[in-house]
Amino acid sequence: MMLERAFLALLRDPTITTIVVEHKDRATRFGFRYLETLLELSGRGFEVVNLAENNREDLLVDLTSILYSFMARLYGQRRAKRKTEALVHQLQEENQKGEP
Repeated sequence: MMLERAFLALLRDPTITTIVVEHKDRATRFGFRYLETLLELSGRGFEVVNLAENNREDLLVDLTSILYSFMARLYGQRRAKRKTEALVHQLQEENQKGEP
């Protein structure tokens, strides 16, 4: 979270003309070209140190990032569902203990 704030601060600061990143996915999981285009409109840009060797590799990295993002969301939803079910179960047990 702290790195995200620092990155957003770099993006907001108009005095910073070049943002250096090791890989495209360090800046964003996907949609790097959108961000790059927006920066270029204000005379700014990215310097990517390790470029993908070909478009196929770049595409595979993007696909992997998208899958990772959706899987994390799915597992997060499952975890939330389990927590909710546990809370409902606990409340039902407490309610049954309180009844005569």
